[in-house]
Amino acid sequence: MNSIVEFFESIVMYFEGLDVDFVLNSLSLLLLGALVTLKITLVAVSCGCLIGLFVGIAELSGYKCIRLPAKIYVDIIRGTPLLVQIFIIYFALPAILDMRIEPYVAAVVACSINSGAYVAEIFRAGIQSIDRGQFEAGRSLGLTWAQTMNKIVIPQAFRRTIPQLGNEFIAMLKDSSLVSVIGFEELTRKGQLIIAATYRSFEIWTAVAIIYLLMTLTISRFVAYLEKKYNSSGNSNK
Repeated sequence: MNSIVEFFESIVMYFEGLDVDFVLNSLSLLLLGALVTLKITLVAVSCGCLIGLFVGIAELSGYKCIRLPAKIYVDIIRGTPLLVQIFIIYFALPAILDMRIEPYVAAVVACSINSGAYVAEIFRAGIQSIDRGQFEAGRSLGLTWAQTMNKIVIPQAFRRTIPQLGNEFIAMLKDSSLVSVIGFEELTRKGQLIIAATYRSFEIWTAVAIIYLLMTLTISRFVAYLEKKYNSSGNSNK
């Protein structure tokens, strides 16, 4: 019981030590970094969805020459850390190509490629969850394979994968903090720069954590709303 009391006392003392005025003065820079974090996450996951859709379909192909490269891509990207992928694109590729890659470009490319591998598995599972009769119904209506996928299968698969896509967006939102290691000024990097100038790590990292928490909670609620909306509309069409 004493340990629990001491735990809550330590939490109270922690927040009592915060310099609220300093945090408020730094808030504009941190919010600017948060907007950049949201931007790179949105771009990366959007590109990842395009990559993942085609790779996910390729994984289900009956042709080994199409299925195997898609599988290799997914296994390599999912099996290596995002941080290493960022280093390869920002440090290794310029050495090979003899050209400089901007931090923003490297961050977007690395995060998009990483997201694409995870989204591919999400879409693959979503497509496989659709009853085989849906494919046969499309063919019986005279639709081509592409038309069946576009008009029947993918819309249903998308509705079923909304929670997983939302989780991927939240995961990428948090993982995007890794691009701070190449000097890209998103939320985490903004916090590092403020700390380097003021030596006030206590207040800044607490503020950064709270901003990340608010963003993830907001996105979680929005994803839950979309899931409920699409599920209710899907049920009403049955």
